[in-house]
Amino acid sequence: MARRAFIIAVIADICRSERIIHVDTDSQLIARARSDATAFVQLYRRHYEAVFRYCVHRLFERHAAEDVTSEVFLKVVESFHSFKGNEQQFRNWLYRIATNAVNEHLRKTARQSVLLKAACEQAGNEVANCRESCEKVAVLREAMLSLKPRYQAIITLRFFENLKLTEIAEVLGSSPGTVRSQLARALAKLRKKLTTDFID
Repeated sequence: MARRAFIIAVIADICRSERIIHVDTDSQLIARARSDATAFVQLYRRHYEAVFRYCVHRLFERHAAEDVTSEVFLKVVESFHSFKGNEQQFRNWLYRIATNAVNEHLRKTARQSVLLKAACEQAGNEVANCRESCEKVAVLREAMLSLKPRYQAIITLRFFENLKLTEIAEVLGSSPGTVRSQLARALAKLRKKLTTDFID
């Protein structure tokens, strides 16, 4: 924990103290970041929102997503020396790390039911007459969380992050054909779950 806090503090300190002009490509930054902390911070700032958004879509809870996103970039710092690839591969590498971190978080905390309840209560606090809407949102989230983590990841990467099947395949270490068939199965299961729950 101390190491994590130190790394995050260093990144935050550089972000505050440096006036960074975003002119370099990701490929240039990747090459420089191995020996230049400022270049790594630029990569962090460029990709933080995408990783955070993905974590929010998987976890349905902002604070948990913030924690997991911090874990993702900690792992990126620790493993950056081993990364070899271009900027497209770097983005997919980030999503792979984020997918593993989210799955680990869900396994460790077993918070699905708590997250659903919190989401419903939050929606209820923000909108006066939203019981029916809240219930539908909760059903959708419960249906998503009832899928296998791999199916959750495929749906989120395809429809929330707009990745192509080839990109999802790289993130998950699979083939586009396998991802295509798994996406079809995931959507069928999701549709069946939603139909059953809404009828009930």
